[in-house]
Amino acid sequence: MELKQIIVIGSSAGGIKAVDQLIGKLSPDLPVAIFIVIHMSIKSQAEVLCRQFQRKTSYECLIAADGQPITVGKVYLAPADRHLFIKRDIVRLTHGPHENRWRPSIDVLFRSAAAAYDSKVIGIILSGLLDDGTSGMSAIKRSGGVCIVQEPDEAEFDDMPRSVLNNVDVDYRVLIDDMGYIINEIISKPPTGMLPIPEDVKIEAEITERMISSIQEMEKIGTHSNFTCPDCGGGLWKIKNEDLARYRCHTGHVYTENALVEKQNEALEESLWVSVRILEERRNLFLNIGGREKGLHEGELSSTYRQKAKQLSVHIERLKALLVAISKTGPLDEGYL
Repeated sequence: MELKQIIVIGSSAGGIKAVDQLIGKLSPDLPVAIFIVIHMSIKSQAEVLCRQFQRKTSYECLIAADGQPITVGKVYLAPADRHLFIKRDIVRLTHGPHENRWRPSIDVLFRSAAAAYDSKVIGIILSGLLDDGTSGMSAIKRSGGVCIVQEPDEAEFDDMPRSVLNNVDVDYRVLIDDMGYIINEIISKPPTGMLPIPEDVKIEAEITERMISSIQEMEKIGTHSNFTCPDCGGGLWKIKNEDLARYRCHTGHVYTENALVEKQNEALEESLWVSVRILEERRNLFLNIGGREKGLHEGELSSTYRQKAKQLSVHIERLKALLVAISKTGPLDEGYL
């Protein structure tokens, strides 16, 4: 059977249940290959998910492997800590920099699918936190593909579906139970006219595959910002041609604006804890010196050190109060597994 469409599915928190439900709704024997990225921790075992999904479908479920041929009737699941990347007719896995703080990243899969298969791509975003997948869905839409989003009111976590809806002109906003019928309808129709793949989509896909970029490429897809990459310290470039603000560094780290804020919060909190530790050590040293001097004789030196320790205690408590305030920004999406 000839491959007619590529289906790419992205989800995060609450996504295992959603993907499991969707897989069970797909009609058997469609002329498609299916690719799935679910945010998971580095220690997760994708094999467990693969076996779970296999129970719901007649399609063969596989853990994606680098260099695999893309074959009709197969479901390719991204392994932990690897980007799942699609080339024409083959699967690629890369260990490139995180995108939106994730590896595997939904944007990497979706963008590469758009660059390789243009209007033959059906993109689906399910339950998840934050906004990974929005840029990738935009790439699919701009390349002539079809965009489907889970109804946010149905999603266990609605951040990802709402982010796509707010930034991309999606084709379908539906319940999971209706997605199977919609996919059947899309595939039954004759192919639509192809759109040229936007140059920035092709460039970003190539950068991700090579895991390296050049100044010339960055100038084509972005404008230099005043921000630095919180992972490597390189300059960040603000990507053009997208409604959702997004930044990329030379090394390859990519952040949406929300992801950048979260990463900066983490770096700030880490720096503040280091400061607290240093101040507490200094205060304790002052107390030791002051106590020793007091034991020998009550003098000005002893009093000075104890006063300095008291002043440091005030600063330490202020820093701890600030850390508590920062922590109240909310939990991050740490992956479902």
